[in-house]
Amino acid sequence: MKNTTSLLLLAFVLVILSCTNGNDSVATDLYPNVIAKFAGKIDLNNPRNYANQGKPTYITKDNTAGNPITDKGATLGRVLFYDTNLSSNNTISCSSCHIQANAFGDVAVASDGVNGTTTRHSMRLANSRFSVENKFFWDERASTLEIQTTQPIQNQTEMGFSGTSGDGNISTLITKLQSIGYYKELFKYAFGSEEITENKIQLALAQFVRSIQSFDSKYDVGRTLVTNDNQPFTNFTAQENQGKNLFLTPPVFDTSGSRTAGGVGCAACHAAPEFDIDPNTKNNEIIGVLNALGIDITNTRAPSLRNLVKLDGTTNGPMMHTGNLATLQTVIGHYGKINLAPGNTNLDPRLTPNGFGQQLNLTAPEVNALIAFLKTLSGTNVYVDAKWSSPF
Repeated sequence: MKNTTSLLLLAFVLVILSCTNGNDSVATDLYPNVIAKFAGKIDLNNPRNYANQGKPTYITKDNTAGNPITDKGATLGRVLFYDTNLSSNNTISCSSCHIQANAFGDVAVASDGVNGTTTRHSMRLANSRFSVENKFFWDERASTLEIQTTQPIQNQTEMGFSGTSGDGNISTLITKLQSIGYYKELFKYAFGSEEITENKIQLALAQFVRSIQSFDSKYDVGRTLVTNDNQPFTNFTAQENQGKNLFLTPPVFDTSGSRTAGGVGCAACHAAPEFDIDPNTKNNEIIGVLNALGIDITNTRAPSLRNLVKLDGTTNGPMMHTGNLATLQTVIGHYGKINLAPGNTNLDPRLTPNGFGQQLNLTAPEVNALIAFLKTLSGTNVYVDAKWSSPF
């Protein structure tokens, strides 16, 4: 009798351990909908590595704050990111506008939504975590990435759960997700409870987005071989090193804002090695409104300059919030001669030396060197890594 009792107790303990939501293996029979839906794409007992990815020692910026990346949370975030159920008519997901093949940007000037097209060009998401800028969207209207993640869902044009024009709101979406078997299971897997809330959606999506990183570029190979960015990179061509020096070195201007010496000073706003945006920047004199008349002087954020182009040299979509600059050459040309537009009271003063719009007076070899350097910032893994791909 004693042996029978001991065996029953042992069996009970093993069942309890198998059902844990910690780092131990999970009882897969508790997640039949996930297994059926994502077989071969998601393994709940062996989630992909989101939480403990390596990064170079010279990368020091991190805006994770109070939402550390977990393998389980990012797994849920991945499903949410790619699921068209998050739109009111089941046609649009986050990935519709932020495409892995384009460093999680879009080649279209304006992305398609459920009720038209976006009013700003979709920003690339790779390396969103590695910035001192905590605010998101071009106009920085979201104070954290968490808050940003559900705003497109609640936008009437983009994903439709706006609570206006007869459409449901975020509560409607939550009710919808609660009726989907794999979501009840994934929220339990990630958070220990089947309860779905907007906050949990935000946490999971932000974890997934912050996990998308890219540090396998030619620049990174060179940076590991030196102690600072100002040293020549031994794996760079002479042209690439020239471009790097131009990028890093401040320009010297005369009294009328015309460059007479030095570099072009891109690093003043896009500092190496993260190449993120300085949070104190104002606008860059691109003040147009996408597909509309008028001006918009509020756009002061930008994505990292990493992965502007693919390895074949083609861009990951047009640049700026209006998508009006299609090539690296046109971007450099824009900064080469800044015009003081009427009504632009928010122009960054770094672009107006001595009160004049800067004139960089770039030579053709300098332009080509800058382009060559910017291309070294592109990696390869971000485009192909399965942990960031669609699980559907």
